[in-house]
Amino acid sequence: MTKPQYGILRFAKYKGPEIGRIEAHNERTKENYASNPDVDTERSKYNFHLVKPNGKYRAEAEKQIAEVGCRTRTDSVRAVETLITASPEFFKDKKKAQIKEYFEHALKFILKHVPQERILSAVIHVDEKTPHMHLSFVPITEDGRLSAKDIVGNRKKLTWWQDEFWKHMVKKYPDMERGESASETGREHIPPRLFKQAVKLNKQREMLMSLLTEINPLNAKKKVAEIEALLDEYIPGVEQMKTKLKKYDAAYKTLKTEITELEKKLDDSKESTLKKLEVSRKLQEYEELRKTVENIPPEILGAYKNRGKISSQIHE
Repeated sequence: MTKPQYGILRFAKYKGPEIGRIEAHNERTKENYASNPDVDTERSKYNFHLVKPNGKYRAEAEKQIAEVGCRTRTDSVRAVETLITASPEFFKDKKKAQIKEYFEHALKFILKHVPQERILSAVIHVDEKTPHMHLSFVPITEDGRLSAKDIVGNRKKLTWWQDEFWKHMVKKYPDMERGESASETGREHIPPRLFKQAVKLNKQREMLMSLLTEINPLNAKKKVAEIEALLDEYIPGVEQMKTKLKKYDAAYKTLKTEITELEKKLDDSKESTLKKLEVSRKLQEYEELRKTVENIPPEILGAYKNRGKISSQIHE
């Protein structure tokens, strides 16, 4: 079974002299990286930009702040760094063009929320263990205030950023999972990978039922080998999926409560109707997946328990 592939988005805030330090790391202006042994300086020449810096990060940030006329304090956040990457499994065997395509798609997401002129640099590092992008920007709001808090936000807003990033990336990379729990109520987003897995398990179940029906003394040796090979893949697959679905139990219970409350309300507005349809759809998704792991025919369970004995039973 393939390992999950996660999309990763993180923010860090910087105020003053530390901006120079992140620039030195991002732009590879240092000669030695004793504090980060993962950096392979022989490969640094393969790093590349999607947005090249106009100058020094801090000088450019101060320039933008002055041009807009933002009020500042000595402890004001002047730069936000966004780290964008994915789990190592995602990048396995991917060529440079495919890696670039991933980060270009991620950049499109950032540009929905941060104007391009505010971006100081967007550089992709391929000289460390896992490819990643450092995207730094000046946190100036639409109404001309310097406020990282308004843009990046509190814990709730960070959850929003994670949700929206996943929604954007999964359209192009349907096997990608969200890196962390999706909301305070439990993980709501079921990754497409689980639905694909469910389809595979359902097909295996149908094949097993067909093989068990077709077996007879004339074809027993061949059919038993097929059955046992399929059983050794199907049953462990069901158990693994059952374990993964436990992560969604809290969200499932929340949705059941929500749909009950929505049905009690005598509200036929378009907004309420759409909400009911969305909650009902999510519930149906959960329930379909639960059926996959709960409705194992007794014939299959019996065959798995007695595997190795089927052939001898046929010939008795």
